[in-house]
Amino acid sequence: MIDVEKRAIRVRNASRVLCNATTTKKNALLKMIARQLKSESHQITKANAADLSAARRSGLSEILLDRLTLSEKRITQMIAGVEDVIGLPDPVGEVLERRKRPSGLLIEKIRVPIGAVGIIYEARPNVTIDATALCLKAGNTTLLRGGSEAIRTNSRLVGIVKEALSKVGLPTSAVEFLNTPNRKAVAEMLRQDRYLDVIIPRGSHKLIDYIRQKSSVPVIAHGEGNCHVFVDSSANLKEAEEIVFNAKVQRPSVCNAAEKLLVHKKIAKTFLPKIAERLRSANVELRGDSGTLSIIDDAMPATEDDWYREYLDLVLGIKIVKNVDEAIEHINHYGSHHSDSIVTGNRRNGEKFLQEIDSAAVYINASTRFTDGFEFGLGAEIGISTQKLHARGPMGLAELTTIKYKVHGTGQIRK
Repeated sequence: MIDVEKRAIRVRNASRVLCNATTTKKNALLKMIARQLKSESHQITKANAADLSAARRSGLSEILLDRLTLSEKRITQMIAGVEDVIGLPDPVGEVLERRKRPSGLLIEKIRVPIGAVGIIYEARPNVTIDATALCLKAGNTTLLRGGSEAIRTNSRLVGIVKEALSKVGLPTSAVEFLNTPNRKAVAEMLRQDRYLDVIIPRGSHKLIDYIRQKSSVPVIAHGEGNCHVFVDSSANLKEAEEIVFNAKVQRPSVCNAAEKLLVHKKIAKTFLPKIAERLRSANVELRGDSGTLSIIDDAMPATEDDWYREYLDLVLGIKIVKNVDEAIEHINHYGSHHSDSIVTGNRRNGEKFLQEIDSAAVYINASTRFTDGFEFGLGAEIGISTQKLHARGPMGLAELTTIKYKVHGTGQIRK
């Protein structure tokens, strides 16, 4: 097995250089990465095709195959994400507070890089570039461990980043990759608290639980997305239909896709048959409570476990509720505190929902699919945290920094 500790040490040592890199230098690096991605897109898709072929032979599901795929369009989107990060203000060095104390001390609270960041993720090779671009712009170095099913694609992408680092005169060990399918590498990575400042996992609930339990390095978890859409009695039903369909069907394999639909009892008999027909056309399996089953005759009965589940597939749980209060209670109890939406024409209900739902992103009259760093104007994202410390929601550049106090004195001593 590869020596995980040696790679963690290299990442730590490189962080001493990168944390002091200028914005101009970091942007030059990102421009070089974008240029290399464009010029080597054929090699990337070739490596990805080999990963996809192996994944199909191993029986990987179509949903996961979609996550694994890097088409020319997705490479273009990946490049656009890097270019967006270039255009974002550099948070490093930002003075958050400045105060003069009675002692005469001038105290400044500033943003600084976190340092060495470990990222563990599954299936989606675009994370390699999205996460790396954000880490580098924020002055952080990175130790990556992607899923074994994407090992060829990720190796090529990391190679491109290392070439770019070399060309602009920064340490190539600012980004290291654990290019082994051996799962023991993950366990070893979680023990590198001497060299890694934080671990950011992206993947299944099972993976994230394992990392939380085993890591001696602090963890910022990208939580699962049991996201809800609640259609209130005052909703514009045509608008509601479009929002529900988009939230469920547009890309069902991602964490901000809707997994549950709650419908006010006053409109259930009108709205449910229409949305059920639309969802059937996209091959969505419907699972409902007893009220839903009395209206949608081909729906499957939902179990208690269904209300907690993140499907990441063309499956939708449906429940009829008596009012906005019941909807809020249900979401706060069963949801994963990721993203939830209300479709309503009642301003008071909308504001109540926005205020009382305890989730990282709460919407009124919009699809949950917008919970995304790019859509929120953060550039590419490193993940969507459902924790409350130290970051929540889409994690962009600011969330990849910590603080330092700079204290200016003129000879003061404490008495």
